[in-house]
Amino acid sequence: MKKQIILTGDRPTGPLHLGHYVGSLKNRVALQKDMTQFVMLADVQAMTDNADNPMKVRHNVFEVALDYLAVGINPYESTILIQSQIPELFELTLYYLNLVTWNRLKHNPTVKQEIMQKGYKESVPAGFMVYPVSQAADITAFKATVVPVGEDQRPMIEQTNEIVRSFNRTYKTDVLVEAEALIPKIARLSGIDGKAKMSKSLGNAIFLSDSPDVVLKKVKSMYTDPNHLRVEDPGRVEGNPVFEYLDAFCPDSLHVERLKEHYARGGLGDSTVKKDLCDVIQAFLDPIRDRRKSFAQDPEAVWSILKEGTLKARETASQTLLEVKEALCLNY
Repeated sequence: MKKQIILTGDRPTGPLHLGHYVGSLKNRVALQKDMTQFVMLADVQAMTDNADNPMKVRHNVFEVALDYLAVGINPYESTILIQSQIPELFELTLYYLNLVTWNRLKHNPTVKQEIMQKGYKESVPAGFMVYPVSQAADITAFKATVVPVGEDQRPMIEQTNEIVRSFNRTYKTDVLVEAEALIPKIARLSGIDGKAKMSKSLGNAIFLSDSPDVVLKKVKSMYTDPNHLRVEDPGRVEGNPVFEYLDAFCPDSLHVERLKEHYARGGLGDSTVKKDLCDVIQAFLDPIRDRRKSFAQDPEAVWSILKEGTLKARETASQTLLEVKEALCLNY
């Protein structure tokens, strides 16, 4: 019997990239054998900043599902579900909104950062502001005890646990359970442009579905040490995305350490290191591309996996909602 429950997922606003893999996908694949795992395609949350382009979200539900299956999320070991098809989640969100203040939502660090990145200023959609409450509903609906996320998402898990404690205290119950954020050793990757985070919206990502030619082009364009002008010059390893990616994906750590030492003392050109990185990434992505292509050839089977997973997930969410409504004295 699997004792711990994982809730994880992504907003389908675009295909998944290498940052997603090191940030949580790797953990999801590894943990699914020993834990009960729900993997959510959060299409409603994707609509919070894509309300004017629903077809984009719909298209990416399928694309992200392909990414999940391609990296090794096994539908026989994990339950893959579509958020919008589980109305219980939105009823829970409404109840939880009474347990959190607007001021608290405004000061959630993750929300504040995304508002700044998207340039919303005073035009932030209300749906976007209540995103942490929606996420709390997602997590608690399945009574998840573990949530694999990147470091930037830790405040969301903290806010979920605040809502759990408030609910249980207010209604004198233990219906809801707190969740632990599972942060990977490498919690994020810098963008290929050297910016702090690889991101779909910033256009600085290498996607799991990128072709070999595209990967080659992106690696060649990667930011390195701007002061490493000649091969013989010493180069800076810290803050250099090329070495960051080698640390994350090269299976030969001793080889990477030798490259770092050579680069730091001089005599190793950026183009040589980038060629090594390109070979490493291509080797990592090749089996993922092959599996993705195989699943894409049978879209009906992929949609069937999503429908079956969603029905299974809804049974769990429905039971939690019944318990919540009983605690709220709404079990008429």
